[in-house]
Amino acid sequence: MPQDIQSFTLSNGLTLLTERMPHVRSTSFNILLPAGAAHDPDGRQGLASLVCDLMTRGAGSRDNRELTDALDNLGVDRGESSGTLNVQLSGAMLSRNLVPTFEIYADILRRPHLPEDELDAAKSLSIQDIQSLEDDPQRKVMVELRKRYYPDPLGRDQRGTIEGVEAVTIEDVRRQHAELYHPRDVILSVAGELDPEAVKKEVERLFGDWKPLPRPPMRVATHVPTSGHIEKELDQTQISLAFPSVPIGHPDFYNVRGAIGVLSQDMSSRLFTNVREKHGLCYSVYASYESFRDRATIIGYAGARPELAQETLDRTLEEFRNLVNGIEEEELDRVKIGLKSSLIMRQESTAARAGSIASDWYFLGRVRSLEEIQASIDGLQVEKILDYLRRNPAKDFTVVTLGPAALKH
Repeated sequence: MPQDIQSFTLSNGLTLLTERMPHVRSTSFNILLPAGAAHDPDGRQGLASLVCDLMTRGAGSRDNRELTDALDNLGVDRGESSGTLNVQLSGAMLSRNLVPTFEIYADILRRPHLPEDELDAAKSLSIQDIQSLEDDPQRKVMVELRKRYYPDPLGRDQRGTIEGVEAVTIEDVRRQHAELYHPRDVILSVAGELDPEAVKKEVERLFGDWKPLPRPPMRVATHVPTSGHIEKELDQTQISLAFPSVPIGHPDFYNVRGAIGVLSQDMSSRLFTNVREKHGLCYSVYASYESFRDRATIIGYAGARPELAQETLDRTLEEFRNLVNGIEEEELDRVKIGLKSSLIMRQESTAARAGSIASDWYFLGRVRSLEEIQASIDGLQVEKILDYLRRNPAKDFTVVTLGPAALKH
């Protein structure tokens, strides 16, 4: 089915992306705004999440309850979150409710109340979320891995710190909103049953007079990744690792996806088969890929009983290092089938399409067609992946563990 994707950038710097999907009756939107945790001032880590929370506690002419009721009455399945670099707001609704939903979100973005009497409640929820990491050792070790692996502020956890959250004042919240919540470099994507010209007209009406401000370049600290261990009495040792890769948009991006798929796409993949099933070392083991615009990382994880943890780490690292020695055609065929299945399922979801086209624009400055993505998947070849692995060997591992005893690597 041919895609109908259009892009338009307002004079204030906001980019609108639309994808018409005439076979559905719903519409979804996705907003990316450069105001994530990496923008938190020193000593106020957690501010971005608090701003994101307070924005939805009353906006425009509606107080907290009225705003919630209005969105519920429109049937909006919504979410708001602060990531490392961006704040993301998303929603899905029946197509006929798109315009009134946008009117509410124009208030949320541009005219939030940011009520002082709600700040303590928002801070309490943030602190509970941070404290909950102690009950989720897998999440905790991943937070620590990113903090040790990435340079500041890229390694910050979006939850912030207890000390940072406690220090935030309502003046900090309002200053952060005033400085960062403006249209320059904002991406608004919409996918579903829609009229692109009508959507463009409404976006211009609601956001066209939103005043842009400069966005100063982010200062990324000089940093050398450091491995480490967090000692804690647990029934399982949590093992995490990271090493460099190439970012989205790099010519080798799909070769990376192919390599990671061979290692960790399904229960036939090497990490599951060779570390979990063959040797019975751990219940959970996987590899994944994550990217910023200018750098990317391969992440690995395993959880094992303390007496098996060292062997689990050794064999997991061995699988990463040995991949360069050969890949079977049937392994790559399974990866291709999995990637294509995921692509087909994303085609059927308006929320997935809104997220995908926003992500493409953010990373690439354009939207890839489904045909282009499928051709890239079809073009995966064993020798091309092995050539990438020879040029980019798995090395310089940063390993962070959480458990009773440190491990060697």
